[in-house]
Amino acid sequence: MAWIYIEDAGRHVGEKVTLKGWVQRLRSSGKIKFLIARDGTGVMQCVIAKQDSEQAFQEADALTQESSVIVEGVVRKEERAPGGFELTVSRLQAVSIAENYPITPKEHGVDFLLRNRHLWLRSSRQHAVLRIRAEVMKACRDYLDGLGFIEVSAPIFTPSASEGTTTLFETKYFDETAYLSQSGQLYNEAAAMAFGRVYCFGPTFRAEKSKTRRHLTEFWMLEPEMAYADLETVFEVSEGLVTAVVERVLERRVRELEVLGRDVSLLERVTPPFGRMSYDEAVERLRAGGFDIEWGRDLGAEEETFLSESFEKPTFIHDYPAEAKSFYMEPTPGGDKTVRCTDLIAPEGVGEIIGGSERISDLALLEKRIDDHGLPRGAFEWYLDLRRYGSVPHAGFGLGLERTVAWICGIKHIREAIPFPRTIYRVYP
Repeated sequence: MAWIYIEDAGRHVGEKVTLKGWVQRLRSSGKIKFLIARDGTGVMQCVIAKQDSEQAFQEADALTQESSVIVEGVVRKEERAPGGFELTVSRLQAVSIAENYPITPKEHGVDFLLRNRHLWLRSSRQHAVLRIRAEVMKACRDYLDGLGFIEVSAPIFTPSASEGTTTLFETKYFDETAYLSQSGQLYNEAAAMAFGRVYCFGPTFRAEKSKTRRHLTEFWMLEPEMAYADLETVFEVSEGLVTAVVERVLERRVRELEVLGRDVSLLERVTPPFGRMSYDEAVERLRAGGFDIEWGRDLGAEEETFLSESFEKPTFIHDYPAEAKSFYMEPTPGGDKTVRCTDLIAPEGVGEIIGGSERISDLALLEKRIDDHGLPRGAFEWYLDLRRYGSVPHAGFGLGLERTVAWICGIKHIREAIPFPRTIYRVYP
């Protein structure tokens, strides 16, 4: 007798099969019990009739929510059942009877749910979000692999900062001090000089004491880097990437989007070309909208939210002031007040999901920018070597996975877009 997964039930109609999973809920109606089982791929109604199996009918009496079970029976097509199929049970085995499950259908506070995140993951909503997350990750890799990029893993321990020294997690590294990586970008630049087009995909860390719905202290970033590339290349590749990811989710995760109540018509608008506006234009819009923003300051969460609420599709904001951005960004031709960089702002009030730029390729200019930012020269000698030995124009960007997933899912806080969120007040479980 074949052990099948619920998502494959449609291929086994009329066959006797085995399911292995957990009890989502159980109800009785006279001499029939209806057990809704889940196995990680879906849910299925299992019909236990006393006349079909006295053993299974009695065994079901002991079951509680989240008890683990092995069920045998015949798959039937049933339009009214979850997923369109049900199982007529002939045998049931309780693997483990669960204690009183703490998460019930009633409303629970956010703190309670996060303390029980290890159990909250089992809910249909969280299950949908994290399956979409997995699809987004696969779609990102598939898109870049299809363009000839090579995935190169960047280190987690680093000797220096890449995005500013105020948000570093410091750790003792034997007899030295090291930091948890803020970004794999600098190492990606080295890899791009070897392979041409590369990306890394992994966790990054920012010691930001922020309590907004868009910040985590540990999050994942996809970071492509390209040799012989400029800001226009960043526009092209990131636009194609985001479009491909949204298309993949719409194609393969419709059921999960339905569980989340997502308005897919908003995602269907995500088609090239994306909008573009300069930082100067963004400042004008913000001032017209009542924001008191000085030229030269980076855009904050409120400003990004305001701007994105007027977009129907993602929009690039480009050429920010140099003083608001990182040391490695190439100046805009004809001046040194702005740099060749961009942020991709997702619509619906989400804000930035991608940040990218041309990288400085000139050795003397990069040395000056490192000094101007007060960074320790010794920690960057290897990075300067990339300009000493065959420097070329190059560019790249980073996509924040959790922000992207939150936008696609239509959820308000990115803590639901990662299995175990880390914030300034939470490192448990």
